[in-house]
Amino acid sequence: MRVLIVGSRGMLGAELMTEFSAVHEAQGADLPDLDITQLEQCLARVENSRPDIIINAAAFTRVDECETRETEAYQVNGYGPGNLAIAAAAVGSLLVQYSTDYIFDGKKKEPYVEEDAPNPQSVYGKSKLLGEDLVRENCSNHLILRTSWLFGRNGPNFIRTILDAARKGASLRVVDDQKGSPTYANDIAAHTRVMVESHCRSIYHLTNSGSCTWYDLARKSLEWAGLGNTPVVPVPTSEYPRPAPRPANSILANARLERDGIPLMRPWQIAAQEYVTRCLKTSGNRPG
Repeated sequence: MRVLIVGSRGMLGAELMTEFSAVHEAQGADLPDLDITQLEQCLARVENSRPDIIINAAAFTRVDECETRETEAYQVNGYGPGNLAIAAAAVGSLLVQYSTDYIFDGKKKEPYVEEDAPNPQSVYGKSKLLGEDLVRENCSNHLILRTSWLFGRNGPNFIRTILDAARKGASLRVVDDQKGSPTYANDIAAHTRVMVESHCRSIYHLTNSGSCTWYDLARKSLEWAGLGNTPVVPVPTSEYPRPAPRPANSILANARLERDGIPLMRPWQIAAQEYVTRCLKTSGNRPG
């Protein structure tokens, strides 16, 4: 199959390129060659390559910056996917779009399932929900994958930040009242291929199995990196204010995967430990 991976140089996009190139004819597209906020560019690129599958890994993910750069957030996370959906529908491509736990308000006590009503509280969450809506409206042949707490070899992420700070001797204070499922970009890429090849459609939650708090993740990551003696102070969200509100409960139940008989992704502990020991144990800046 011909696969066009948009945002191919990002954390997830780079892993998708590796995964799909192994068995399919994969092309990458990223800025400045393709700006998804420009409909004409999307139409021209898709018409030229006529892919069987378009995978959109492009996004504005700096959550706090979205609060002050609202127009850009909506353009990239909302209208951009809509443009790709229009282009995909024009040539009959499947469009794979990634979404986020931030579309929920985090007030539910149990993990969120695919059928739960979204109620985003941040610009980032609202813009990503708009992206979901425009994909559904403009391309019936779609697969929307909601994920959370992403980490990987390319680009910044929580685990890398914690280990870098510990090596510099910084005082570590980490939120202990937000829960979610840390998810490895490697695993998302591999499971995306499984799901595409299994002809999955519509909306799925897709995270590594299990859940924890940010404090739990910090402590485990330090332990795996050989920095287990680093002091870490657990703090409530109220003592760590951020411009964008965070969901207290970000746990996404992989309910539809289970119903469809598709294997779940491995536990987050195994994935995160692999990431730390392979990519970050000796150097916080080594790509791995």
